[in-house]
Amino acid sequence: MVVVGAGLSGLACALHLLGAGREVTVVEREPYPGGRAGRLDLDGFQIDTGPTVLTMPELLDEALGAVGETVADRLDLVPLSPAYRASFADGSSIDVYTEREAMAAEVARVAGRREADGYLKLRDWLTRLYRVEMRSFIDAQFDSPLDLVRPDLLRLAAMGGFGRLAPAVGRHVRDERLRRIFSFQSLYAGVAPESALAAYAVIAYMDTVAGVHFPKGGMRALGEALAGAVVKAGGTVRYGDAVARLERAGTRVTAVVTGEGERLACDQVVLTTDLSAAHRLLGHTPRRPVATRYSPSAVVLHLGTDRTWERLGHHTISFGGAWKRTFDEIIRRGRTMSDPSLLVTQPSHTDPALAPEGRHLLYVLAPAPNLAAGGIDWDREGPRYRDHLVEVLEQRGLDGLDASVRTEHLVTPADWARQGLTHGTPFSLAHTFAQTGPFRPRNTVPGTSNAVLAGCGTTPGVGLPTVLISGKLAAAKVVQRTGGRR
Repeated sequence: MVVVGAGLSGLACALHLLGAGREVTVVEREPYPGGRAGRLDLDGFQIDTGPTVLTMPELLDEALGAVGETVADRLDLVPLSPAYRASFADGSSIDVYTEREAMAAEVARVAGRREADGYLKLRDWLTRLYRVEMRSFIDAQFDSPLDLVRPDLLRLAAMGGFGRLAPAVGRHVRDERLRRIFSFQSLYAGVAPESALAAYAVIAYMDTVAGVHFPKGGMRALGEALAGAVVKAGGTVRYGDAVARLERAGTRVTAVVTGEGERLACDQVVLTTDLSAAHRLLGHTPRRPVATRYSPSAVVLHLGTDRTWERLGHHTISFGGAWKRTFDEIIRRGRTMSDPSLLVTQPSHTDPALAPEGRHLLYVLAPAPNLAAGGIDWDREGPRYRDHLVEVLEQRGLDGLDASVRTEHLVTPADWARQGLTHGTPFSLAHTFAQTGPFRPRNTVPGTSNAVLAGCGTTPGVGLPTVLISGKLAAAKVVQRTGGRR
C-alpha cells in the first residue's frame, strides 16, 4: 500500500493499514511529517503553521491503538483550562471552560443565572447531537445518498439538526456574547452561523464540551508521534519525495512515480493531497450537479515578541463589534473584515520552550476571503493588512505589540495557493448542505478501482478530528477491497 502524503490523515490511514497487516509506504514531499500541520523554525521560535486547536485526542489514541500504542506513549498532552478566553468590543471577557460546573458559574457571573441554566441545556443538546452524529454521520462510510437514511436521521431531525445553527443556539442562550462563543466554529466549516446547519454545532461540542488540549513541543508533535509509530510498526515513511504522476493499467493504479523518477509499485494507493491535486493525478474530472464551493481562507501572522499580556490566554478569541457583517464581507463580498474577529494563540503560554528565553510566540488568525471570492492582490496588500491587524490588537489592549516584535512571518491566501491549495484556502470545500455527508466528494473515485482518498476535501470533512477519521475510513475501504485482516 502506498499512501501519498504524511499529513495527519495519511499517517492515521497508514497506522490502521499496518494494524490490519498490510505493508505500507508513505511518500511525503516535505522533509517532515504533519502535512497542513506544518512548521517553521525562525530565530529560535518553533512555529506551528497549521491548526492550533487540538480536540478529541481519543482519535489519536484510536490511530495509535491500531499498532498497539497509546497517546501516552508518544505525546505529553496538556488540557487547557480555560479552553478559550473570549474578549468583546464592550470590554468584557468570558473564559470558556469545558468543565460543566465551572462554565455554568462563569456564565452566571457574566450573564446571570437564567443564562447559566440555558447554557446547561445547550450543553446537554450539544452532547446528544454529538453522540448521534458521530456514530451515524461522521465516523461512517457513505457510498450513496441512500446511506443517509438511517434511524439516527430521524433523531437528528427531531433534535433540530437540519435547522440553522444561529437560531438553534439562540433558543438556549440569549446573551449575544454566548451566542457567538457557541456558533463561531461554523466558520471552520466555511459557512456563516445564520446559514450553517445546526448539525455543525457538533464542532462547538468538540471545542466547549469535550475539551481542548495542547501537545508539549507544539502541534508539530502530532505528526512526529504518528510517523514514529508508523516506522516502529514496520511501515516506511519517505520524506522529500514529491509525487509526479501515477502509472495506470486500465482502472488500476500500478505505481506511484516520484519527481526523481523512482517507481513505487502498489496494490492500493491512498491520496491525501489537496482534492484537486488528487483528481489531477488520477486524471479524473469530477461531475457534480452543483458547482463546488470552497471555504474562506485565512491570513496568519506569526509574531515572536519580547513581552506578553495578562489578558491573553493560550487561545484568545478577540471579537469585533460587527458579527453578521463580518461573514458577509469574507464569504459573499470577498473583502477583508472591516471590524475583525481574530483567534490569537500563544503556545508559549503553555510551553515556554517553543520560544527563546524571555520571548513569547503569538499566532494571529484572521479569516479572509479565498482567491475565488475576492480579487485582493495579497502580495501588495498583505503587509498593509498585517499593520492593520497589529493596530487592531493594540487598540484592544495589546499595547506596544508592534514595538515588541522581534521576528515575524506573514501567510496570506496567495501563500496558501503557492503551496498548492485550491483558491488559496487551507480549509478546502465548504460544508454546505450539497457538500456534506453523502453529498461530499466520496473517498472513492469513479473509474479507478484501487485508489482511495483521505483528508479534509473528502468525507467526513474539515478539521483535525475529522481528518483523523478520514484516514481511518480510507484504510477501512482498502481493507474491505483487499480481503480483511492479514
